[in-house]
Amino acid sequence: MHAVVLRVARIDYNLTYFPGSGAGFAGVLAGRPWAVVHPRPRGHEPAWILRVAALAPLSLAVPVFAVGAGFVSPVPVPVDIDTTIATAFAIGWLACAIPSPQDFSVAFYAHRALKPVADSPSVGTRSRAD
Repeated sequence: MHAVVLRVARIDYNLTYFPGSGAGFAGVLAGRPWAVVHPRPRGHEPAWILRVAALAPLSLAVPVFAVGAGFVSPVPVPVDIDTTIATAFAIGWLACAIPSPQDFSVAFYAHRALKPVADSPSVGTRSRAD
């Protein structure tokens, strides 16, 4: 979701999947982020774009709450899915919608992150997608 907002705002970024994954499959899933987005702002972008990009994972909660509130009916499946499985899926999906502490840091201090960029284009901000 971070990358979607940055792409729409035309801010360059690097996307790295499974950074530093050397602990095997279980270590990759449990102990490290699955993807990391590194925005590369040029210094003239407004800070609110970085704030929106940092908090964009919150939008992942919209489909779960829409189904739960009855605004949207879930896609019918040919097999009767146990409600326990559906609940576990919803909880896992909502866990992905929580921004990381680094994301909140970017959201609160985006103006500070953009200030050094104007002086040196090699310094950038970092946002994590967990």
